[in-house]
Amino acid sequence: MQGTSLGLFISVFFACTVEAVEAVTIVLAAGTARDWKSAWRGVIAGLLTLAVIIAAFGPALSHLPISFLRIAVGGLLLVFGLTWLRKAILRASGYKALHDEEKIFQEELAAARIAAQETRHGVADWYAFTLSYKGVLLEGLEVAFIVLTFGTIDHNVSLASIAALAAVLIVAAAGFALRTPLSKVPENTMKFGVGILLTSFGIFWGAEGTAGSNKKWPGDNWAILWLIITVALFSFVLVEVLKVLRTKTRASVVAKPVAKPAEVKIATTKPDRSKGVKALISFGEFWMDFVVGDDWRIAAGIVIAFVLTATIKVSAFTWGTIPVFVAVFLAYSLSRVVRSTQ
Repeated sequence: MQGTSLGLFISVFFACTVEAVEAVTIVLAAGTARDWKSAWRGVIAGLLTLAVIIAAFGPALSHLPISFLRIAVGGLLLVFGLTWLRKAILRASGYKALHDEEKIFQEELAAARIAAQETRHGVADWYAFTLSYKGVLLEGLEVAFIVLTFGTIDHNVSLASIAALAAVLIVAAAGFALRTPLSKVPENTMKFGVGILLTSFGIFWGAEGTAGSNKKWPGDNWAILWLIITVALFSFVLVEVLKVLRTKTRASVVAKPVAKPAEVKIATTKPDRSKGVKALISFGEFWMDFVVGDDWRIAAGIVIAFVLTATIKVSAFTWGTIPVFVAVFLAYSLSRVVRSTQ
């Protein structure tokens, strides 16, 4: 897949830039509000943990059958990309607040300042350490996933690694030189673009994997370009449609104000869980969100599309089923958000 090298570099670079911005924001909050030495120890511990995970699982990917790898990676990229694309469309159309790194930084800063001081295992500020560690590890896992999957399928892990390293170094250098949460970075625009790229690559690899027998898209690697253009155009159409619907909804609300009934809040007592159980639950929730995304219906639609593509051996179904299902389920997921606001 030499023809997709430029797309590989761009996709990995911008996806990793987004993750790096979020990680740097968390580390800056931990170091600014608490203790920089403890925060740096958390960063180092997170990087070492990532290195162990990559060393353990990275080489195993190269031994998997390419068809299986394309199916697994294509599916995950579709979930990953559609999650970003769905949120970007909602933000661009006004149904969701723009992602504000400055606000997130201030919230993390406030939380860090009121947290109790605690020393553990030779670390002066355990809160600063764990906050940095979690930020680097969780965002780093997504970076590692993008690098390993894109690089392995395209047989160019080195190029994917260079793109990721460049993104992380640029963001980290800018963040720590300016000591700001990089709020000027157009993160929402980047997420929109990356969502389009990841979704397109997910369709491309998912269809090739489920088609089997080393089948190639019509036009071979040039198909990825047309997929990117198609996904982008469809996404912009969805943004404009949602803008129109939002304008009509707001107009109808102004014309016919409806008094909301008073909400009755019932106090509930949450069960007291140990720190170990809480950590396990948080870890499970992270991977559930990573694999399924924020709307399980989209993930279910992807599975159905993959099964149909693998089962019905007709050219139109092989290359058309997954794109159609992606379009239908993305539109359906967005329509649910629109209906919930009316």
